[in-house]
Amino acid sequence: MSGLLSDPWFYTAAIPAVILVGLSKGGFGGAVGFVGVPLMALTIPPVQAAAILLPILCLMDIVSVWTWWGVYDRKMLVDMMPGAVIGIGLGWLTAALVTEEMVRLIVGVVALIFVLRWIYLQFRHGADHAAEPNRIAAAFWGTVAGFTSFVAHVGGPPFQVYALPIRLDPKVLSGTAAIFFAVTNALKLVPYFALGQFDSTNLTASFALMPLAPLATIAGAWLVRRMRPEVFYPFTYATVAVVAVKLLWDGLAGLM
Repeated sequence: MSGLLSDPWFYTAAIPAVILVGLSKGGFGGAVGFVGVPLMALTIPPVQAAAILLPILCLMDIVSVWTWWGVYDRKMLVDMMPGAVIGIGLGWLTAALVTEEMVRLIVGVVALIFVLRWIYLQFRHGADHAAEPNRIAAAFWGTVAGFTSFVAHVGGPPFQVYALPIRLDPKVLSGTAAIFFAVTNALKLVPYFALGQFDSTNLTASFALMPLAPLATIAGAWLVRRMRPEVFYPFTYATVAVVAVKLLWDGLAGLM
């Protein structure tokens, strides 16, 4: 345990990872929070990185929900949360079969198609085009988000595939995402514990990094509150595009 906590390279990767995830949790940068595990995995195994990050994510979720308290879309949560629970269950059942590389590749393909579709719609309908809520689509993407979140903490892109085209107010979208992932990450604690991921080394590392969590999350929310929708949505889609390319690269590299 002392070896990890005294390793300067661990902090060189972990501190930026926690800050970036916190900014994303606050609503700034959308799906870019996925970089947490890959960045920490530069110095420690990916599974250990995911286990260290999960308690920190839960703290960030508390801060994020408090920051966006009362600002959310109830219908979106009602439509997506049951699917997320199913997705987490599927992730738990298939934990020994599905690799992180496979998940990253699948999510990368979906996210890239999603961004290309958005670009096409901008030319066809204009920047103000908004999709209608769809209960079946919400349940499907909620399930995908729950599954990919469990396996690799990559639930952001599937969530945004459904949520972004509806074009909620940025504050409402951020508040809705905060609640969605607060519940999702809290549910993940049980199977992660059952799979033996919370040993003394990982939990101590989590507690050492936790002071950064609320500061980064609040900073992300502060930035979102000052962004206009016409800036927020192109910026968020751009981050999803970057995430998609990185996921594709990591997934292909891991499978080759």
